[in-house]
Amino acid sequence: MRVLLESTIRKCDGFYIKTDDVSSILDWQKQQNQAEIAFSPARVLLQDFTGIPAMVDLAAMRDALAKQGVDPNLVNPRCPTDLIVDHSLQIDYSKCAIQGPPSTMDESHGATVRSPACRPSPRGSSSSGSHCAGQRPGHRGGCTKASCSDAPSGRSAAVQIENTPLLCPFHLQPVSEPDTMIRNQEMELIRNKERLQFFKWCSKTFKNINVVPPDINTVHQLNLEYLCQVVQEGEGFIYPDSVVGTDSHTTMINGLGILGWGVGGIESEAVMLGQPVSLTLPQVVGCKLVGTINPLATSIDTVLGITKHLRQAGIGGKFVEFFGPGVQQLSAPDRTTIANMCPEYNATVSFFPVDDITLQHFKHTICSEEKLVVLEDYLKSIKLFRSYGDQSEEPQYSEVIEMNLSSIVPHVSGPKRPQDRVAVTCMKEDFINCLNEKVGFKGFHISKEKQATQVPFLHEGAEYNLAHGSVVIAAVISCTNNCNPSVMLAAGLLAKKAVEAGLMVKPYIRTSLVPGSGTVTHYLNTSGVLPYLRKLGFEVVGYGCATCVGNTAPLPESVVEAIKQGDLVACGVLSGNRHLEGRLCDCIRANYLASPPLVMAYAIAGTVSINLETEPLGVNSEGKDVYLRDIWPSKEEVNHTEENIVIASMFKELRSRMEKGSTFWNSLESAESALFPWDPKSTYIRCPSFFSKLSKEVCTPQSIEGAYPLLFLGDKVTTDHISPAGSIARVSAAAKYLQSKRLTPREFNSYGARRGNDAVMTRGTFASIKLQNRLIGKTGPKTLHIPSGQMLDVFEAAERYQRDGVPLIILAGKEYGSGSSRDWAAKGPYLLGVRAVIAESFEKIHRNHLVGMGIAPLQFLPGQNADSLELCGKERFTINIPQELIPRQQLIVQTSTGKSFSVMALFENDMDVAFFRHGGILKYVARSLLP
Repeated sequence: MRVLLESTIRKCDGFYIKTDDVSSILDWQKQQNQAEIAFSPARVLLQDFTGIPAMVDLAAMRDALAKQGVDPNLVNPRCPTDLIVDHSLQIDYSKCAIQGPPSTMDESHGATVRSPACRPSPRGSSSSGSHCAGQRPGHRGGCTKASCSDAPSGRSAAVQIENTPLLCPFHLQPVSEPDTMIRNQEMELIRNKERLQFFKWCSKTFKNINVVPPDINTVHQLNLEYLCQVVQEGEGFIYPDSVVGTDSHTTMINGLGILGWGVGGIESEAVMLGQPVSLTLPQVVGCKLVGTINPLATSIDTVLGITKHLRQAGIGGKFVEFFGPGVQQLSAPDRTTIANMCPEYNATVSFFPVDDITLQHFKHTICSEEKLVVLEDYLKSIKLFRSYGDQSEEPQYSEVIEMNLSSIVPHVSGPKRPQDRVAVTCMKEDFINCLNEKVGFKGFHISKEKQATQVPFLHEGAEYNLAHGSVVIAAVISCTNNCNPSVMLAAGLLAKKAVEAGLMVKPYIRTSLVPGSGTVTHYLNTSGVLPYLRKLGFEVVGYGCATCVGNTAPLPESVVEAIKQGDLVACGVLSGNRHLEGRLCDCIRANYLASPPLVMAYAIAGTVSINLETEPLGVNSEGKDVYLRDIWPSKEEVNHTEENIVIASMFKELRSRMEKGSTFWNSLESAESALFPWDPKSTYIRCPSFFSKLSKEVCTPQSIEGAYPLLFLGDKVTTDHISPAGSIARVSAAAKYLQSKRLTPREFNSYGARRGNDAVMTRGTFASIKLQNRLIGKTGPKTLHIPSGQMLDVFEAAERYQRDGVPLIILAGKEYGSGSSRDWAAKGPYLLGVRAVIAESFEKIHRNHLVGMGIAPLQFLPGQNADSLELCGKERFTINIPQELIPRQQLIVQTSTGKSFSVMALFENDMDVAFFRHGGILKYVARSLLP
């Protein structure tokens, strides 16, 4: 509240921010959940998936204003903006584990080696990425003698780590191990050159924007290590740092005492152009931490424990602030990890005020001694500094909830949702129960007689078995935990002990290590654990979001065929915070979130159907069982390594690297003009049609008459369902468009990479294979064109409706638009012709997106839904919208069958109504610049 108050006083101008806003915050305990306030953050943070449509929109706005005779140079971010290119990385190359004789698992775990395999296996197939120069795609061949020369012939207690070669996934030519990352980066730059040229143009043309090129750092890590200021200085003021970002992980920064949260790409554009963020004055829930953390519990266990506790406490839409003596046990990285997860329990932020532990972290990372003195003096003078052990400093909160940290035990989360936590000791039993349960969030409905199914298959000359629960993807990825040295070092130390004990990972398991930044690689390498991670197949493949957004190479064909043959529930294990169904791979039905050391453990075991407390991971060269407890590093080991490795020199070195950029980026050519030179042949960058009918006059709101439902959806429709971020399916509407532009499937790239092309993204809207549309009664990106009775691609049906001049709506259940913030989840429906969404409830950011695009978010009244109103979804709907629309007004909906019911228009304030009247935020801002 103090941060909000300071900003409101400093930015009070009587127009965007009024004295009433200041008064409301001062009286926050009475005004909470009632008063609307305007907040101007200190800066904006963009990543390239959401950043490119934002910058394309600004470029298009320049064009539109230039046509109206306005100087296009007036269109610039007014709020300092950082754009980090980190979501383009795809895993085309990765190192495999070198296998010795079979001894890691018995047949009861369903992944048995029956003959020795002593060769590296290519991580990829003919369908993944581009092939090397001079070779045809899909070329196959056996391993050469040289490529197997480093493979061990047997197990031993002491294993020598050697530079085993990587093979090109197309023609099996050896590639030196250090080139793994370089090859992936080269592919990233080649694949995304057009997008990067646009970003380079933005960096040179727009004022007040800083573009960080690819392969430097992830957006979250860069925000923590380099961009955050804690205390800002400018325009004659010193003031607290604050940020809004186009990524749900923006909330990580609250762990360092910096207020920040995720907003939609549309909202971020408005902030960039000088508009404040409008929010309802929130309740502030104090979370008191007491007790002592279990030595075996990692920060991930603490995160998931707090996530469950707060989800059950019902703190949706509130601010959470941590206090109590237990906070002192959490390091700064622990706090950022906990703060990162707040979107999963629906809090706006999870805030840790600065204390002595945070100051020590700043001393090692971002602050000079002089800056540290200013920072500490300022924070103490305005009472933003906290001594957690001093009860007299505990402030008043809207409410207080208490959590005993000693109750936390190691958990994983899954198989489909992050809130479904499973104690590691109960994992095997829980997975079997999931096989038995009906299909749902915790069920797969596998008959008893088929649960013991094992499917043999060949991989690189060796025979293996797959069964229900077999692990086929194990990924330590860039979000959530790579900012935390303790969990990453724990994974590395576990890998070291595992290799020394003679344990390995089966070669068909798709393993990868995508650190959050070079800092992580630096301390893994300096601590001596990186070679052991490589030995288990966890090769550093690059920097950026990969597996977490579906950018993983296809599984080996033999593995996919075995899964399909046995109708197996194959598993992925990853150390992220999102594992929505179908995101990792179409054929993987169970996905579990786990801490990095547990990802290693399940990869070594080869299955999730194991009790890690009572069953061995495998056997060593002497035939002795090796249990998880034998190789699990102690907290003292981890802390000692962390203290000796994570030092200030690393951060200084990497900050220098960030500032220098890359040779490729520095030499990249781009246009010099004030207007972007759109290439009509481009399939990446295209001028969108949002400003095609821009005029000075604002039309009054029009009622929606005779609309058909484009889709009839159920509960928990995520932004992944609405606007996928992963690969473009070959039979999709987007694929047909790209093929019409003479692109081959291997050139499609991903939806995320093509967010600067509205033609691709509109066709990709509702293109998820997991979409469940009640109009057709099955999953898939199809819908019913109601007038003709034909089942069509969603885009084709929408196109036909628009040709006929028919408006569209969407019917949905609870939590519509949950998941990652994604502006195209609103832009896409807008371009499809959707005028309103009627749902039981909305995810807050997505609701803001809909308003920002001029789509009306309408909520069924309490106790009502489509079923209780007996709607079949084939009616025509008329929604009466008054010309004098006010916030949270009830509207009347009439159907062609004679039914009539009321809905709540979820316009939360006058600014929402203004955006809707203008047809969205973009037109609102553009009109403000017209003479």
